[in-house]
Amino acid sequence: MQADTLFSGSVVRDTVVTTAEAIAEADTVAPGFAEATGQAVGTVQGYANAVVAALPALAVAVVVFLVLWLVARGVRGIIHRVTPGPVDSPIGIVLGRLATAGLLFLGLLIGLVLVFPGFTIAGLVGALGVSGLVLGFAFQDIFQNLLAGVLLLLRQPFQAGDEIVSGDYVGTVESIETRATFIRTYDGRRVIIPNSQIYSEPVQVITAYNLLRSEYDVGIGYGDDIGKAKQIALDVLRGAEGVLEDPAPDVLTWDLAGSSVNLRIRWWTHPKRSNVVAVRDRVLGRITEAMAEGAIDLPFPTQVVLFHDQTEETDGDRTRQREGWPAGSNPPRPARLADAERRGDGASSPPPTPPDVG
Repeated sequence: MQADTLFSGSVVRDTVVTTAEAIAEADTVAPGFAEATGQAVGTVQGYANAVVAALPALAVAVVVFLVLWLVARGVRGIIHRVTPGPVDSPIGIVLGRLATAGLLFLGLLIGLVLVFPGFTIAGLVGALGVSGLVLGFAFQDIFQNLLAGVLLLLRQPFQAGDEIVSGDYVGTVESIETRATFIRTYDGRRVIIPNSQIYSEPVQVITAYNLLRSEYDVGIGYGDDIGKAKQIALDVLRGAEGVLEDPAPDVLTWDLAGSSVNLRIRWWTHPKRSNVVAVRDRVLGRITEAMAEGAIDLPFPTQVVLFHDQTEETDGDRTRQREGWPAGSNPPRPARLADAERRGDGASSPPPTPPDVG
């Protein structure tokens, strides 16, 4: 009975000690938790008070931004109206966008200054720092194309509708945008060329002027009358539809080729591609017919194999001399095998026939 009492007393004592320790631990933890909670609540209240205090400045900043946005729209419309050309001309669009972007950026800066009184441009530049440099390298090509596009639109070396040659591409300019220029080639393809490439490399503007000269080389035989051939070609050019009278067409003796005398035929037309191609077709077709009618030979490229013991009866006529040997005052007669046999000239006789041993 006594043992049971002692056992029960020790259990009670242990329970009391454990409870006391738990209460003591709770008394030390609770103040720390309460302190942390109070700090968090205080921080939130501080933020809320700051937002409430900044509401008037924020409202003013929003109003300023909206006003500048409306002003930017008005300025863009004015620029479109005063810009030469159609209302939707590329230069008007670009200038309007630049003005809008500048005014909106100004409104953003004013808003930041109103909401954050300590904000400065120098602080913004410093905050960008290395990140701005990295972004600059990353978007280098984009910035180059943008700047080149703005310069192209401002200087206008060519416009939409012009026919240009840029690199390996020839076609009609469809549009010029801030990033690239769109070209429609003559075979119906659309080519997008970066503006930085167009601005930094040579570009041929075919339709820059109202005139364009075309030319073609026509070869006639060495024995043909050059003056007659020139006159035939000139008559064709003067009568061909689409060939301009001023500047006048001309025909020049241009080259002494291996098998022909080349005449360079030149004429002027309006620069549009469709007109140039149509006139070229008419001119070349009619010249071919007229030369044939005038008995002017249009020779094929030929090669002549000559032997040094052969001459021509026409050695005295330089227009008919194929060997190219100088002609004297008494050109030799042709050395033919049949004539040599009749004269009994052993030097030119054929080798003897071997005897029949059969």
